[in-house]
Amino acid sequence: MFERLREDVKSVFHRDPAARNTFEVLTNYPGLHALLFHRLSHWLWTLGLKWLARTLSTLARWFTGIEIHPGATIGRRFFIDHGMGVVIGETTVIGDDVTLYQGVTLGGTSWNKGKRHPTIGNGVVVGAGAKILGPFEVGEGAKIGSNSVVTKAVPAGATVVGIPGRIIVRRQTEDDDVRRKEMEERMGFDAYGVTEEMPDPVARAMRSLLDHMHAVDDRIETMCKALRKVNSEYQNGALPPLHEEDFDCVREQDESQGKG
Repeated sequence: MFERLREDVKSVFHRDPAARNTFEVLTNYPGLHALLFHRLSHWLWTLGLKWLARTLSTLARWFTGIEIHPGATIGRRFFIDHGMGVVIGETTVIGDDVTLYQGVTLGGTSWNKGKRHPTIGNGVVVGAGAKILGPFEVGEGAKIGSNSVVTKAVPAGATVVGIPGRIIVRRQTEDDDVRRKEMEERMGFDAYGVTEEMPDPVARAMRSLLDHMHAVDDRIETMCKALRKVNSEYQNGALPPLHEEDFDCVREQDESQGKG
């Protein structure tokens, strides 16, 4: 029991930079309180004490603003950030290391008995206000964008946004993504936590420019290789390196504007 509690507290520190100390987490995080209430009510539910379990879950909703049916199954290191308005239905199954933000609904679309609610895989992140409705599976490591409405299965590792939810297809390879991030760091560019799927025009424009630069570099390299095959005496010089001190002025300007 205490080992699980330590895991839950550590998961808060891992996923919320505002957490300062253990006492603060234990006393001021409604997501943690709702999870502890649920563990007790779920235990009572499995013993057949269903009225008592439902009563305890109702009290937890009054205290935390989070409604978790005692029949739901929740894995380890589950984290609800902020938590107000979260609803988790009776037949929901949640894996390990799952993160939910405020206003999330894990609900059903049918009044029939049996499995009515989603199964959430390990490591899934569900953004604020998202609705996942129905008895399907959200694969491991998937990300559900804020305010999305998802009514069908989501593959592992996918990102879903919009109403109805649609899967975002990543065109660049992992190596391209690494190269772009390295250049962003050298330039001092920071998208302030905005992902490729979110509508920040400045961040998306900067990423498009970086992708274009990589494409031009690759094409020039291909042309140089072709020229060397035609003329063995052809020598192409190396591209000038990027020096961090060249971008110090950019960082200083960002810091002066409160962006650093």
